[in-house]
Amino acid sequence: MKLVLFDIDGTMLKSEGVGRASMESALAHVFGSPGNPEYRYDGKTDKQIVREAMKNVGHADEIIDERMNVVMDHYVGGLEERIGSGKFKVRTLPGVPELLDALEQRDDVILGLLTGNIVEGARRKLAAAGVDFARFRINAFGSDHEHRPKLPAIAQQRAKESLGLDLPGDRIYVIGDTPADIACGRELGARAIAVATGHYSVDDLKAHDPFAVVQDLSQTDAVMEVIARA
Repeated sequence: MKLVLFDIDGTMLKSEGVGRASMESALAHVFGSPGNPEYRYDGKTDKQIVREAMKNVGHADEIIDERMNVVMDHYVGGLEERIGSGKFKVRTLPGVPELLDALEQRDDVILGLLTGNIVEGARRKLAAAGVDFARFRINAFGSDHEHRPKLPAIAQQRAKESLGLDLPGDRIYVIGDTPADIACGRELGARAIAVATGHYSVDDLKAHDPFAVVQDLSQTDAVMEVIARA
């Protein structure tokens, strides 16, 4: 069996900045500042974004910890409101529905998520794009741990607890669009398939030594071949 874990933003979905707009609004509401507009969100967990963005404007860890859950609540509420308003269109990126369908047809593949989104944020973004959250059986979210490199092991442990599968790292695939996605499972021996649909080009991603890299997920046969041959 193989566990294929998908990142969400920039990998499966394009959301026209609804996540950042909702996070900045939540930070401004709770801390009085949305943080530096130059601060990059990609490749980071939601809680990591809160911590780094607010430390950068002078808040101590203790204050950030005290307010973290309040920020997350406002963030999820903001996502729901903005998505519902229709001002932000959340859509799947090229090839995503076809790849999910192809992977689901295999009896040796389990679909999952590995994302910096907290679980309720992930649920809302996927629903807005018409992707059924229930398709993903083994998941690890930014609400499980603030540091992305901890998430592959969480998914591995959940596969064991939920499905009775003791999967070695090289049977776990992480599909993502950032260097952080490539690096996060390296300690575990997971195999990263990088996709250049975010802010990084194919050459940028190749420099971080992924197991494989594709331009986008419409290269269904290429991605399936990578997973099948290993």
